[in-house]
Amino acid sequence: MMMRRLTMGFQITHSNRPKKVKPFSCPTNYNDNNDGTNGGSLIPDDVPGYASWLAKHPSALNMFDSITKEAKGKKMVVFLDYDGTLSPIVDDPDKAFMSAEMRKAVSEVAKHFPTSIISGRSREKVTEFVQLSNVYYAGSHGLDIMAPPRAVKACDKKGNEGAFQPAKLFLPEIQKMSKELEDTIREIQGARIEDNKFCISVHYRQVPSKDHELLKEKVKYLVRDRSNFCLTEGKMVLEVRPAIEWNKGDALNYLLDTLGFSNAKDVLPLYIGDDRTDEDAFKVIASRREGFPIIVSSIPKDTIAWLSLRDPSKVLAFLLRLAKWKKSEIHFFK
Repeated sequence: MMMRRLTMGFQITHSNRPKKVKPFSCPTNYNDNNDGTNGGSLIPDDVPGYASWLAKHPSALNMFDSITKEAKGKKMVVFLDYDGTLSPIVDDPDKAFMSAEMRKAVSEVAKHFPTSIISGRSREKVTEFVQLSNVYYAGSHGLDIMAPPRAVKACDKKGNEGAFQPAKLFLPEIQKMSKELEDTIREIQGARIEDNKFCISVHYRQVPSKDHELLKEKVKYLVRDRSNFCLTEGKMVLEVRPAIEWNKGDALNYLLDTLGFSNAKDVLPLYIGDDRTDEDAFKVIASRREGFPIIVSSIPKDTIAWLSLRDPSKVLAFLLRLAKWKKSEIHFFK
């Protein structure tokens, strides 16, 4: 029986469990003649198993012609994670800046496709990093969603202008827990708290490895008696979130609905992300049997994604190529 959890007075009952995944046919020739910018041509020699993993999750750059072939005559909607996707992973989360080239590429893509940034960061923080007014922002893993100022439908499902926040009632408890966590981990060298509004992130990238388990135990102890919250783990970060049935996959569905595409048969969602939390969005695309889930990774990892890009530099190359393709297609039909 599917678990039902209360959210702002209404029940969220749908499940993101994928249906049978649409088989993705890959051409045997991966040479896309893009002067070495593809994700598959430069395989790290020191990563065991990456070549065989790449055969199962081909480079989205190598598969670009197949992507655009399927996209013709359809509406592509672009979803992007931030850390590790648009910006490199860095020791100091406050310095995870995206490059000017990446910002320009995202802006160009957003001119041609509805584009959303779905991040674990607070919406305000990821907006400050990205600095673009023509994209949707979904912070706190999709718990805080805002449309662009000039969006056609910049309101929530109840017709209220402003942000959609399904966990708003949890804010007082989240703020209380954030203060408690600060006191709990104060003595652990390198540990730091990031307040992401609807999500509390405990970073331990700069914590000595001998203290990792101690930190995790302290955070688990604080959360254990709070049934309204759950603890998840990402890349060198622990995250405390409201235990409601809402994740990046739900945010993707909500944004498609906001854009008027929820029931459209000619929509292709494309999602690029690098972390475990992005798998929820990959599941949604897999269950639709239409679209492109793309994992960013330079090492083999379990994923539902069909395609891959090795690192943010390959994401940049892919976005530039996507914008260039759409621009040339527009000019062709003029």
